[in-house]
Amino acid sequence: MTNGRTSDADAADHAFWRDHSTIVLSPVAAPSILGLFGFAAATFMVAANLAGWYGSSDTPLVLFPFALTAGGIAQFLAGMWAYRARDAIATAMHGIWGSFWIAYGLYTLLIALGVLPAATGSGSAPGALGFWFVVLAAITWIGAIAATADNSALTAQLVMLAAGSTLLAIALLAATPTVLVIGAYLLIISALIAWYLAAALMLEAAFNRPVLPTGKRHTAQATDVLTSNPIQYAAGEPGVKVGQ
Repeated sequence: MTNGRTSDADAADHAFWRDHSTIVLSPVAAPSILGLFGFAAATFMVAANLAGWYGSSDTPLVLFPFALTAGGIAQFLAGMWAYRARDAIATAMHGIWGSFWIAYGLYTLLIALGVLPAATGSGSAPGALGFWFVVLAAITWIGAIAATADNSALTAQLVMLAAGSTLLAIALLAATPTVLVIGAYLLIISALIAWYLAAALMLEAAFNRPVLPTGKRHTAQATDVLTSNPIQYAAGEPGVKVGQ
């Protein structure tokens, strides 16, 4: 009987807090729409230059504001909004690559002004930039593994990005121009997939249904029943969508 009375008291207490709790929702649009478009634009422009599609001595001065704002600031902001949407993969990937593009934009500006040497020349600059891509590749490979739980398009985009970063690291550290060009082409492929994925997210938001396939692994957030729920709702957070 004691256990029964305790259970009844807990149930009454739980019912009281459920009836007297207020949930305030603050939904946001999918941050990765902006983040992926920003990444795709900056990556395509810079990788095309690395692949030899275009470029001159004035190119760094023209590229730096675009890399800084589209790939850097816009994508970094998307990463912070993804944090609010509680999308761990987007937070990490947009955050780290947005930071990279901000740094790369500033570096390109300093090259154009003659303050720092270009990474394509001799000296220590190529090796230093190569280590940028070492750490970026390590982080992106982990992101690609995590993305396998999300959708196929994101997984493909991050795999191409990680592989391209790996080749760029090797090319810069070992001074192998051919590998640099191959890595640049993989980045271009990554940019194209990112553009496709951003378009799919935008069209889905506009039409309220999937328009372009992305190979999504799941369609609904898990609602595991809580074994201990003194105040929480039994199904977790009603009306709250985790992720994008």
